[in-house]
Amino acid sequence: MSYNLYDFNNAVQQRNEYVEDRLKDGSPVVAISFDEGILLLTLRTTQRKVFEVYDRLMMGALGKQSDIETLRLAAIDSAHKEGFERSPDDVSVQRLVGFGLSPAIRRVYNDQYAIPLTVRAVFAEMHRSSGEDHLFVLNYDGEFRSASGVAVAAGTPYAEEQAETSIRDTAPGSLREALKMALSAWGVGRSQLSPKSASRDEDDYERDRDPLRDRTDEDSGPAVSDDPAVAVREALKNGAVIEAGLLQRNTIRESKFRLLSDQDLEGVLAEYR
Repeated sequence: MSYNLYDFNNAVQQRNEYVEDRLKDGSPVVAISFDEGILLLTLRTTQRKVFEVYDRLMMGALGKQSDIETLRLAAIDSAHKEGFERSPDDVSVQRLVGFGLSPAIRRVYNDQYAIPLTVRAVFAEMHRSSGEDHLFVLNYDGEFRSASGVAVAAGTPYAEEQAETSIRDTAPGSLREALKMALSAWGVGRSQLSPKSASRDEDDYERDRDPLRDRTDEDSGPAVSDDPAVAVREALKNGAVIEAGLLQRNTIRESKFRLLSDQDLEGVLAEYR
């Protein structure tokens, strides 16, 4: 049986639709670089989504939890192998994403007999100043892009663009301000999935026609408000919790990475109650 270019293009389109449909309602991941370090934030109802990968390097992702774990382990293995065989100074987010993870993900994506990864991730690398920090967004097909200052992985490319635009021209002066910005961007990325010209009624029709179709981990549920603040408030009301990781620039601790505690988040959470 012959396999021509039309069959290949059709198969790629079907794979894109399959993954995009399952990522669409995922919880965005927001990265913000500022003077104190890099903040990586998301909201979740199940397992963790924000992880340390290597010294001064962390990741966060949305999608199928098993695929997130696969990507996390691959990132850790690749970074530590590079650090052991060469030098810790040779470990960089650009090499990790561009030469380690992207080709492997692309091979899976192009293999018509393999299930593509349902994942979209943000990788962050901290340097001496915020202007030197590196942010990358890695897609399920192996494509990636770099960003400066802010980066968002969301359910759709449009949502990512809207979320990044909403905070790009604002520079946080403290961790509290960075948290407020990240939550605001999360709300934009969660609520602005498509241009207003795309009717939500079409989505409702598809959902009603196939109510048992697969979702990512915590992503099914009631319709999301178009108001970013309301979207955050509704997520918290429905049991979601904020997960935020910080790469701290000026600290005497050996590990630069730490997950923020409830006490760190309390002041910001009060505004959404």
